[in-house]
Amino acid sequence: MARQAAPARPSRPSGAFSSLRGNRPFQLLWASNLFFFGGVWTQTLVLGWLAFELTGSELLVAVYTAARLAPMLLGPVAGALADRYDRIRLLLVACTWATGAVAVVAALATADLLPYWALVAGGFAIGIAQSPSQPARMSLVLDLVGRENLSNANALNSMAMNMTQVIGPALGGGMIAAIGASAALWVSTAWYVASLLLMLPLRALRTRTGPGGHASTSVLAMVAGGFRAVAGNRLAVAVLLVTLAANVFLWPVFQSFMPVFAAESFGLDAAGLGALLTCAGVGGLVGSLVIAALGDFRFKGALFVLGTTVWGLAWAAFSLATSPAPAFVLMAVIGLASAAFGVLQTTLLLMVTEPAVHGRALGLQELVIGVMPAATLAIGAVAEQVGVPRTALGASLAMVVCLVVLMLAVPALLRLGRPGDPFGAAPETTGRPRSAT
Repeated sequence: MARQAAPARPSRPSGAFSSLRGNRPFQLLWASNLFFFGGVWTQTLVLGWLAFELTGSELLVAVYTAARLAPMLLGPVAGALADRYDRIRLLLVACTWATGAVAVVAALATADLLPYWALVAGGFAIGIAQSPSQPARMSLVLDLVGRENLSNANALNSMAMNMTQVIGPALGGGMIAAIGASAALWVSTAWYVASLLLMLPLRALRTRTGPGGHASTSVLAMVAGGFRAVAGNRLAVAVLLVTLAANVFLWPVFQSFMPVFAAESFGLDAAGLGALLTCAGVGGLVGSLVIAALGDFRFKGALFVLGTTVWGLAWAAFSLATSPAPAFVLMAVIGLASAAFGVLQTTLLLMVTEPAVHGRALGLQELVIGVMPAATLAIGAVAEQVGVPRTALGASLAMVVCLVVLMLAVPALLRLGRPGDPFGAAPETTGRPRSAT
């Protein structure tokens, strides 16, 4: 049996970078995430731009995005694998696959042999590496830092993603304008290679949730057990419903239609699109840094729900903008508000579920995120008829309404994370969700 990683010793948070101090495994994981998300953001912009350039159709851009995000539907199975097998080795396999998939697309683009169907197939292959690895990536954080530093560590991971959201789109957009899309795709490949190299020293560390893992349990039984455990946990369901609403109404707009906003609403080229996404990254970076500095703070649930509500309102305002200057400002506000959602959706889900089902709970989170392809197609069809700005406005207002209803239905969500409150206690004392196989 592979040896288990030593449990992280809880320590009192002491600053924005407390979970990185003296923790070499988390330092390596954080740096690897930095380069991995750098590759994600570079290829997201470049491939999205190529899809719009090849087709000129909002609906076909949405089809490409749906194909890239479709592997999220494998979340429950990926979560079971993260609870059963060594998480670090799973991440090494995923990063190797991502490197190969992007390299193939980059080679086709360099040879001018990349038709739209191949772009869609390439996006799907890249998604296979990116989405199913997330339960292992996120649950590994808790293994390495402990519960008391979890919010700080997740904020630092979100900060890494936002740092690359600042650099990746600007680099990708600039390279499209200067030397072409294929060069930007090769840069994305290089970022994945760096991520893989940083993960290699962690091979000696074995991580698997629960005593002895789940070697004797089938993957399907583990998936069913994860569903039962989460379904019996009211707070976990509430957190997942916020994630569901965000991925039905807001993320499809951001993932699919930023090239359309840039070109048609604001008259921007590829470099201008990169600058817009950079503003979102700067806002997200600032928001993540603030949350990291708060440490194990009070009222995580309130910040999660209210911050997500502000995020929806900012998108409503952005959809009404008609010139670049306010669009850049609003995109920074969108990034700032989205940090509360991005950091805390995972932190809260891990807080209210048992350690034995963390991978599967995060797999269900990935499944919920996986509704985005279908939502993207639906929103794309609507946008084809009424236009992207009106579609974005309606979607963002629908998101706000959903959050208000959820706050009224589950007010305990707003208290989640407060010291001394039963909802802020360790997972074993949160009403003890049903155990899973």
